[in-house]
Amino acid sequence: MRLVSFRQAGARKFGAVVDGGVVDLSERTGGRWPSLRAAIAGKALAELAVAIKGVAADFKMDEVELLPAIPDPEKILCIGLNYASHVGEVGRQVPTVPSVFSRLHNTLVAHGGDIVRPRASIDFDFEGELAVVIGERCRHVSRASALSVIAGYTCFLDGSVRDFQKHSVTAGKNFPATGPLGPWMVTSDVIADPQRLELTTRLNGTVVQHDTTEHMIFDVATIIEYLSTVTWLEPGDIIATGTPDGVGAGRKPPLWMKGGDKVEVEISGIGTLGVNVVDE
Repeated sequence: MRLVSFRQAGARKFGAVVDGGVVDLSERTGGRWPSLRAAIAGKALAELAVAIKGVAADFKMDEVELLPAIPDPEKILCIGLNYASHVGEVGRQVPTVPSVFSRLHNTLVAHGGDIVRPRASIDFDFEGELAVVIGERCRHVSRASALSVIAGYTCFLDGSVRDFQKHSVTAGKNFPATGPLGPWMVTSDVIADPQRLELTTRLNGTVVQHDTTEHMIFDVATIIEYLSTVTWLEPGDIIATGTPDGVGAGRKPPLWMKGGDKVEVEISGIGTLGVNVVDE
């Protein structure tokens, strides 16, 4: 399934994408779950799959306003320096354990929305990434069972303010409206192996990043094992798994995003996340 969070007629809802439209699962499940995150926490994905069988869309895609795939995660945890090619282009050492930072909720942006270059900097960079959505409350998850705690996968764009990042990763990664997430969450039953996905980032239609997730230094299962050692993972938590080479900071001269640009992150088996860049 492709599950979306959206707003329609002023109400926040969630649903499934079918035949180019959206089935309103908030309505069809009697309002039992106020959000996609709540449905995940309620272990309702199997019931949702049954609810959309043979059902026509309630709305056309242009009749709804998409929200970030999970608009209200408890946590957004991100892995830095997770492709050797990217480590090399930025002149860093290959990490021996996952490098973790976090994002705030107000950094999230929906598909079709605006990612904001802050007025404080022009060093605004793109990082296309695979994002994981956690499906259950868990701690101390073994690598062998890690994929079983995943609800689904989506696309993420880690908009990075590089000059601020030099003195603080937290600052450089947490300007408002710099983290597009979407367009939807593809449930984990659709993705047999998250390490066999093709990732492409395009800036104004030109490919700037292209790689496969098999080249991650720490695979998805290892990341979950590590993070669940550190903290409880909750349903709807987002884990961004890192970016491959091709980022603007690694180019000569640097290639920064600016107002008027269009950015896309496409991941095979999931879809394409597209946003507009605007200046604050």
